[in-house]
Amino acid sequence: MVRLPGRSTGRATPPAKDARPRRAPGSAPAESDRRERPQDGAPGRLQNAARPVRTLRKRAASLRSSLSAGSLAGQVFLLQVFIVLLLVVAAVVALVLQVRHDSTDESRNRSLAVAESFANAPGTLDALRAPDPTAVLQPRAEAARKATGVDFIVVMNTDGIRYTHPERDRIGKKFVGDIAPALAGHASTEDVDGTIGRLVQAVVPVEAPGGKVVGLVSAGITTDNVGGAADRQLPLVLLAAAAALALATAGTALVSRRLLRQTHGLGPHEMTRMYEHHDAVLHAVREGVIIVSGEGTLLLANDEAQRLLDLPQDAEGRHARDLGLAPDTADLLASGRDATDEVHRVKDRLLAVNQRSTNVRGGPPGTVATVRDSTELRALSGRAEAARERLDMLYDAGVGIGTSLDVTRTAQELTDLAVPRFADFATVDLFDSVLAGGTPEAVTPLRRVAVSGVRGDAPLYPVTQQIMYVESAPQARSLRTGKAVLEAELPSAPGWKEQDLERSAQVVEYGIHSLITVPLRTGSLVLGVVSFWRSERPGPFDDDELALAEELVARAAVSIDNARRYTREHSMAVTLQRSLLPRRLPEQSALEIAYRYLPAQAGVGGDWFDVLPLSGARVALVVGDVVGHGLHAAATMGRLRTAVHNFTALDLPPEELLALLDELVSRIDQDEETEDGTAPVTGATCVYAVYDPVSRRCVIARAGHPPPAVVRPDGTVDFPEVPAGPPLGLGGLPFETAELELPEGSRLVLYTDGLVEDRERDIDEGLDLLRGSLERAGQSPEDTCRAVLDARVPARQTDDVALIVARTRALAADRVAQWEVPSDPASVGEVRASVARRLSEWGLDELAFTTELILSELVTNAIRYGAEPIGVRMLFDRTLICEVYDGSSTSPHLRYAAMTDEGGRGLFLVSQLAERWGTRYTPDGKVIWAEQQLP
Repeated sequence: MVRLPGRSTGRATPPAKDARPRRAPGSAPAESDRRERPQDGAPGRLQNAARPVRTLRKRAASLRSSLSAGSLAGQVFLLQVFIVLLLVVAAVVALVLQVRHDSTDESRNRSLAVAESFANAPGTLDALRAPDPTAVLQPRAEAARKATGVDFIVVMNTDGIRYTHPERDRIGKKFVGDIAPALAGHASTEDVDGTIGRLVQAVVPVEAPGGKVVGLVSAGITTDNVGGAADRQLPLVLLAAAAALALATAGTALVSRRLLRQTHGLGPHEMTRMYEHHDAVLHAVREGVIIVSGEGTLLLANDEAQRLLDLPQDAEGRHARDLGLAPDTADLLASGRDATDEVHRVKDRLLAVNQRSTNVRGGPPGTVATVRDSTELRALSGRAEAARERLDMLYDAGVGIGTSLDVTRTAQELTDLAVPRFADFATVDLFDSVLAGGTPEAVTPLRRVAVSGVRGDAPLYPVTQQIMYVESAPQARSLRTGKAVLEAELPSAPGWKEQDLERSAQVVEYGIHSLITVPLRTGSLVLGVVSFWRSERPGPFDDDELALAEELVARAAVSIDNARRYTREHSMAVTLQRSLLPRRLPEQSALEIAYRYLPAQAGVGGDWFDVLPLSGARVALVVGDVVGHGLHAAATMGRLRTAVHNFTALDLPPEELLALLDELVSRIDQDEETEDGTAPVTGATCVYAVYDPVSRRCVIARAGHPPPAVVRPDGTVDFPEVPAGPPLGLGGLPFETAELELPEGSRLVLYTDGLVEDRERDIDEGLDLLRGSLERAGQSPEDTCRAVLDARVPARQTDDVALIVARTRALAADRVAQWEVPSDPASVGEVRASVARRLSEWGLDELAFTTELILSELVTNAIRYGAEPIGVRMLFDRTLICEVYDGSSTSPHLRYAAMTDEGGRGLFLVSQLAERWGTRYTPDGKVIWAEQQLP
């Protein structure tokens, strides 16, 4: 509260006459104190006892002075006391009237209850029939009257003649009151002037058993007794009223005292002067104050607000949107919403506006806003904001650059981050060897790998353009010195135009006027150069922005170098993997085969496939997938593929071959275990299928691999149920096979899980999609491979994909010859003759001699050492295949016979005459086969 100058001091509490100035604690008493101090104890004690009385008197005098009618607090106190007094008086009167009314009602009820009780009491009816009712009823009536507190109980006959009365001289006289309702059988109450005064009485009938009224009973209470009850309560009511008045007065005094402290004893006139003073101060402050009503009308605007907002003279009373303010500022003032340091431009000023509601604590609806000129502060904060934005950009560079291990994509992330936050155009040029994962060489040209700009028509070198910078170009200087170069005024820079005079002129004409070039360095290696171009912003790059560009490129260089190293390792792994995969498919006639192999972009895996010709014109297909990625997976894949080749040479059934592979993978894990007990988990899946073109049957077994697909000649697609064994390396469980009969022209599709499974879908959905693509594919294996990969392989492949599509062929029946051979040496000659005739039919007479010799030796061995049944089969395929089968599982062995041995040279002759020979086992025995090249 500001003290008003010139305020009258007459309202201040005058000091008491016996008041003395206070002294500091511990100081010596004043001389006057010593003079007034009594010398003996008794007078001193009396004065000490009188001090509290004087203190109370002084406080009362001060309160009376402060609560005088001249002060605002005094006027409020008197008004409140008067209102409280009226309320107390009204409450007392209402309470007294209510008490009297309640007492009268209580008297009526008690009189009626007493009369009814006495009328219905045992013996009352008999007493009325007695010769002398008074002798019987008078004692009873008096006893009941005294017990119930009523003033009289009168028993009378139907004529109203009293039998009883508190005063005996009234007995036998007429009853005063209305007895007609009682004679009619109804109880009644009434106020009458009786023989004993004004009273309230009740009259009830006394009825015989038949309902006949034989007498009447009346009971009553005099008005003096009724009023006496109310009068007895009146002192308590008055006492309560006095207490309420005292409490209300005390409460009013406390409120007035609180108001007194708040107003400092000011009167209405002084309060007006105080408001005027505050109004003057309000218009003198250097901060605009605006008060707007709930409807958006301007109620008050001080001088500073009118100056800052350039308000018209008649602004007060007009709507905020009619003051000529900027739309955003007018909307803020009219909206009534809260605002904290909102910046609004008013002409050449930047104003900070704070706005709050005035009805938060029950005030009137509306808002109060303060306006502060922050133009100079905004200039300082603008520089701080620029520094913060640069820190944010560096943070975003650490998070957003290098999200992948791809050199080109990482460079593009750098340019996308810089535009438009730092530059209008950004380009990245790298050495070609960096793109391939190699070490950069300064003598080689650069290639543009990334461009970003606010527009797409800038006359800069496009992506993939090979560039050889001249010595005077800023990019060349950055590459040569390893330092950033700033060309603040590009049109006037002499050296950069020599790079390409025509293009440089187009760049200047386009509006590009400033350039920063920063080398991409990691240690001693310079990977390329980054260029930042400015065209839209009028100001050139400065030294602070040069430092920011260096920091930004330094962070990106680490990510690009990591991508380069990964590219090198990835290329090495891909090279190793491709060297381990088949370079060309072997020649065979059973299947028409097409294949695809796609390495993953994120890392080389261990997928492989193979096509292996077997004896009897059969062909084996194998597709596998090693767990993991990288060089370890590729090397493991090579070992497994070599093992499959070796096991296939033994001509094993599919389930036995997978069992051997399972044991091999387990051994690989054990061999690679380190001293601390850790080892990379090898694990693999595999599917192995053997197709026989003679029987058109295919035997398939799989170890944790996706099921094969079969496309029938009519185009229907199904996934045959091949028992799914455990993945290789787990061990402990046998593998099972499924045998399929495939019509000629069917397509057998084998693949790895990268084709049907990824992070976005499960394998069931992938199999459904594969089925759809196979149904729409062409008939040839090549068309099938193309259709499947076009439909299924994602843009960015995360896993390897190996795919084989094999269309089945059948060996014609006229190219198969088969004979049953009796277990008799004489039958060998018949076999030879039959073979010679069939070879003549096939036009293979040149092979007749060697074929007869080979079959003679094989059949003789089967008859001599084997068991029945014995048979011979010849197949006319790419080679001439001779097979002799018998029921024995004993395998023959090639040996060198001595000069003195009579036998043992048969298999030796076979091995010399045949291109290849071998033995395979069947469930019923074995087959010894030999192949000869066709002439």
